[in-house]
Amino acid sequence: MNKTMEGLYSLLYLTLILTILFSLHTQIAHKLLIGHHPLHLKKSPHLPLRFSSDGTFKILQVADMHYGTGVLTSCKDVLASEFHYCSDLNTTHFLKRIIEAEKPDFIAFTGDNIFGSSTPDAAESLLRAFAPAMESGLPWAAVLGNHDQESTMTRLELMSFISLLDYSVSQTNPSVEDASSAAKGDTITDIDGFGNYNLRVYGAPGSHSANRTVLDLFFLDSGDREVVQGVKTYGWIKESQLRWLHGVSKGYQDQKEDCHLLEGASPSATPTHCALAFFHIPIPEIRQLYYQKIIGQFQEGVACSSVNSGVLQTLVSMEDVKAVFMGHDHKNDFCGNLEGIWFCYGGGFGYHAYGIAGWSRRARIILAELEKGEKSWMGMERIRTWKRLDDEKLSKLDEQVLWELHHAK
Repeated sequence: MNKTMEGLYSLLYLTLILTILFSLHTQIAHKLLIGHHPLHLKKSPHLPLRFSSDGTFKILQVADMHYGTGVLTSCKDVLASEFHYCSDLNTTHFLKRIIEAEKPDFIAFTGDNIFGSSTPDAAESLLRAFAPAMESGLPWAAVLGNHDQESTMTRLELMSFISLLDYSVSQTNPSVEDASSAAKGDTITDIDGFGNYNLRVYGAPGSHSANRTVLDLFFLDSGDREVVQGVKTYGWIKESQLRWLHGVSKGYQDQKEDCHLLEGASPSATPTHCALAFFHIPIPEIRQLYYQKIIGQFQEGVACSSVNSGVLQTLVSMEDVKAVFMGHDHKNDFCGNLEGIWFCYGGGFGYHAYGIAGWSRRARIILAELEKGEKSWMGMERIRTWKRLDDEKLSKLDEQVLWELHHAK
């Protein structure tokens, strides 16, 4: 009898152990074994970037989303009647509305995409902030601002993560495929910052420039904060970045007759590349625009670095950059011209970012247009911009021409 009971106890004990092991397996094995997870491969947009068959390429600029955690992150500087139901979800809704209304070809996020101090998980915040862009299936790219890295990821980790998201064409470091000293596909590592890169936009399908770059989009990391001679200041675009930028532009020098492919030109003739630049922190010269004619609102001081690294001089010497698009100062949404180059603020987009109560959050649209030849689209003819407000009608305002071929001749 005793032996029978001992055997029964042993069987029950063994059964209990097996039950516990099975329970542990079902609860944690999926976390330990990759094979139990459906693998997610990055979804990529149709590349290369190119003008549409109607001869246009439309860019949506999103500046300063300041995304936190979602529904639990409250809004800043909204009317008292809006505060109790306002959150990051308002930012998400605005982004979805503007994508649907404007139907851009490309989205450019110009920094402070997340507000690092308001989220305990930078990766989760980035996924939520960029979700409407990823869901749209449109190609998009981003640079960092001065707040993105204030959570759980470094600037390198942030840009690496962003570059791996669905439909993102962002890059951590620039490609050196145009440099004769390096193999195609390599990346430059001896450059300051993370998120310096160039995206090429090809001509319309079936046109003379279908296999040529018509428009370049330069993205630059303007940094976050620095200490200069014991004094804190904002970051700036460094000399190494400007050398890279000028080097890319220099590679096009033989093609720079104008931003236009003349009809009937020889096959060896190619259009000069027009270019646009995107970064977060404005350069010091923007302050000069307070005393000049601008289009839009100049409502706060320019929060820039105390260091002037010569960005404006570099851009002017390149000759192809027609406009620059920035963020950082949310209450400013103007465009102003410095030495032939337009500098435009995006205006505050996000609801967790500071602003002005009653002054609608906004986005900027940039439209590049090709010239129509007798038989085909040719080179660049015009660059226009306007803003959309997050109001009931997505009001459009301050439409202007930034550059036009025939005026530039």
